[in-house]
Amino acid sequence: MGHLRLIVVLSAALFFTNLTCATAADLNSDKKALLEFAASLPHGRKLNWTSTTQACTSWVGITCTPNGERVREVRLPAIGLFGPIPGGTLGNLDALEVLSLRSNRLTINLPPDVASIPSLQSLYLQHNNLSGIIPSTLSSSLTFLDLSYNSFSGEIPSKVQNITELTALLLQNNSLSGPIPDLLLPKLRHLDLSNNNLSGPIPPSLQKFPASSFLGNAFLCGFPLEPCPGTTPSPISPSPQNANRSLWKKLSRGVIIAIAAGVGAVVLLLIILLVCIFKRKKDSEPGGGSSSSKGKAIAGGRAEKSKAEYSSGIQEAERNKLFFFEGCSYNFDLEDLLRASAEVLGKGSYGTTYKAVLEDGTIVVVKRLKEVVAGKREFEQQMELIGKVGQHQNTVPLRAYYYSKDEKLLVYDHVSLGSLSAALHGNKAAGRNPLDWETRVKIALGTARGMAYLHAEGGGKFIHGNIKSNNILISQELNACVTEFGLAQLMAPPHVHPRLIGYRSPEVLETKKPTQKSDVYSFGVLLLEMLTGKAPLRSPGRDDSIEHLPRWVQSVVREEWTSEVFDIDLLRHPNVEDEMVQMLQVAMACVAVVPDERPRMEEVVRRIEEIRNSYSETKTSPEDPREGTF
Repeated sequence: MGHLRLIVVLSAALFFTNLTCATAADLNSDKKALLEFAASLPHGRKLNWTSTTQACTSWVGITCTPNGERVREVRLPAIGLFGPIPGGTLGNLDALEVLSLRSNRLTINLPPDVASIPSLQSLYLQHNNLSGIIPSTLSSSLTFLDLSYNSFSGEIPSKVQNITELTALLLQNNSLSGPIPDLLLPKLRHLDLSNNNLSGPIPPSLQKFPASSFLGNAFLCGFPLEPCPGTTPSPISPSPQNANRSLWKKLSRGVIIAIAAGVGAVVLLLIILLVCIFKRKKDSEPGGGSSSSKGKAIAGGRAEKSKAEYSSGIQEAERNKLFFFEGCSYNFDLEDLLRASAEVLGKGSYGTTYKAVLEDGTIVVVKRLKEVVAGKREFEQQMELIGKVGQHQNTVPLRAYYYSKDEKLLVYDHVSLGSLSAALHGNKAAGRNPLDWETRVKIALGTARGMAYLHAEGGGKFIHGNIKSNNILISQELNACVTEFGLAQLMAPPHVHPRLIGYRSPEVLETKKPTQKSDVYSFGVLLLEMLTGKAPLRSPGRDDSIEHLPRWVQSVVREEWTSEVFDIDLLRHPNVEDEMVQMLQVAMACVAVVPDERPRMEEVVRRIEEIRNSYSETKTSPEDPREGTF
């Protein structure tokens, strides 16, 4: 009996040991499958997958189950995957629920073992160059299937009707042929079969979907498209000929004359409209305007790259693509951007700024413009100019933009430490130390250099138009980076009360037209803000803001209380007051009321460099404790 108990105990222990090893082996096998997938498929963006790191916590694009035992999601959109999906890799992830490989350059067929992953619920493979037939072994667990913008051929598998949980079936822009199966799918809400080679009547079960779901199939017929040949009209509705005859019989001669006159007017309007369209089309052709060259100039290598990536004949206008500038290393599309998690960084006079984190971990800043008054061509030309001039270590380059009638988006690099405004006026109780004098001089000089560079570009006529501390960003190395330059020409003039002068020069408040001299004035206000620690706009409940900062500083200096204007955090540092007074003199020269009395930005750079060199020669020894910057 004792031997029997011992056997039972050992058997139970062995069972639980095997169960634990199986669980570990499952995650290890998932890692092995993913590493084999990455090793077998070239990709443009390097993945941080290694056998020694934790897949569930550190691998980009990977999400595991809550208990961390299996891989649940693989999201690798737009990372430059190139070639056929290797079999025997992703298909081994039998706990996978979401697979997103969209917007890559995948070719050949879709492996059956990937399509038939038993737990797979969402499959996103759109915008690739996959070909062959759609596997009939699609997982019965699928709820969302997107194979659009590929080169799939053959018929739609009839076994799709067995996927009863399917809510979306998107197969548009392929080369599918044959009839549409009668898909009795109770939960199907989104269907798009447009732009294929499908033929025959639309099944009754799918006639509830709009015509746009079926357009672009020349041999497809039936409601909601044109009736199929040979079908008998409904007996309830009279034939068009008899209906027209009875209608005209009831109308009086006067009504007929009025209708004829109306028809003539409509025809005339149509002729005028056609002439206008023809003229506009002619103007937009190569040689007729600048819009044709814009695509090459603005998108740079990106436009040609897009044609290579997607060979399904998609028109750029249909895809509503972001326009990337040459030299940009980002590799995402508008859909990626819209799917990104977003955090509002601020709301300014030009619109709202967001921090966007994409699925692959890329972080960008997106500016959503409001009140743009420029037309499409003027907007694109200005974007081209901004893209060209914004290549300096003290500017934040514009990486991409999106234009439509209702939305205008700008994409910038994310600068790690945020804005100068936050550094000066942020919550110091949250552990952020005030900026010391050396850091403020460095930021002031970097800002001046960035502005001087911008003023020298574009034929010496380029302006920023909206200099303020929110538009000066601070990098990890404490370098100043000027952002949002060149947008003022595109926006409606802000409605500013004369008392709320802020950073705006007196002449801009009157004319609403910024100039390089008004940029200098705004920079002068920015210097005063850095010297005094006070924001140049009165904010309710805050004692670190002044309604008219230049006027307040002038009044204090006039009473010979110069030291009273400086930020108390700066006065704690020894041997810096002389340099602060010199910087104050630069700022006051910049905010001169008469524009011609203000220095040029090149001169401002020279004077700040002299102040910095003077401070470097006289500052205390390295052993003296200094306050940190952040």
